[in-house]
Amino acid sequence: MIRKMGYQWHLRLRMAEKGMYATTDLVPLLAERGVELSREQVFRLVTQPPQRLTMDTLAALCDILDCQPNDLIEVHVVNQKLCRTADATDATPPLVRRTTVRRPDLS
Repeated sequence: MIRKMGYQWHLRLRMAEKGMYATTDLVPLLAERGVELSREQVFRLVTQPPQRLTMDTLAALCDILDCQPNDLIEVHVVNQKLCRTADATDATPPLVRRTTVRRPDLS
């Protein structure tokens, strides 16, 4: 079985809940917590799901927004591929057939 995982990034939503609508509002707040990011980096962080995120940045965002990591990141299954049988349309397991082994006649 192959499971591909995905996630949704809710930073913009969490910011809006706190009355923060400009991405530049985060720059000084992150800097106060030791996370130095440019305005462009913060803009991408807010508008696009990050591919990589340091724990320092995640912790700073959680502190700024008074939330937990699972409030920012929602993990879900993107697709699920199951092992296929010979007849993929039939969901029932295949029938088991017993085999009889016959020895040749030694006369």
